[in-house]
Amino acid sequence: MPVTQDIVRTWRGPRRVMRDLLGQGKREDRAIVYLMVSCFLIFVAQWPRLRRVADGYEPSPWPADMNFEGMMTYTFFSAVIVLPLFMYGIAALSHQIAKVIGGKGTWYGARLALFWTLLAMSPMILFYGLVRGLIGPGTQAALVGGIGAAAFVIIWVQSLREVESGS
Repeated sequence: MPVTQDIVRTWRGPRRVMRDLLGQGKREDRAIVYLMVSCFLIFVAQWPRLRRVADGYEPSPWPADMNFEGMMTYTFFSAVIVLPLFMYGIAALSHQIAKVIGGKGTWYGARLALFWTLLAMSPMILFYGLVRGLIGPGTQAALVGGIGAAAFVIIWVQSLREVESGS
């Protein structure tokens, strides 16, 4: 089934989709592709906000002489180089916590659950990027970000429950 259809299905039934993904066998290559595509889309989602900061509509968290290209470079490095490493650590930690409370899954399952959740959240991440870029910080961005964060936690926990059930 195409990844886009699986993303839509994940929003309705994350455990069922995770079961299907696990049924395809241990595919480390697929898991890393999910992670890298997710991280690249997180980088793309930052573009409208970065343009807004570079044009002076928001205060800049970077030094005053930093131009748009510099902001893009630092954001690319953090989203595409550092974030994947961080996600591997989070997946390992989640697996260890699950084992303590009786989980029977594998390291691969924990990685797949987190990486797939990131990819499944990509439409919401891109939408949040548009809201931040077009409307700016404020109530709307906080609302979209809060809904996105809640959806992420729900999908990730459900996916992790499926992989740690050991079935």
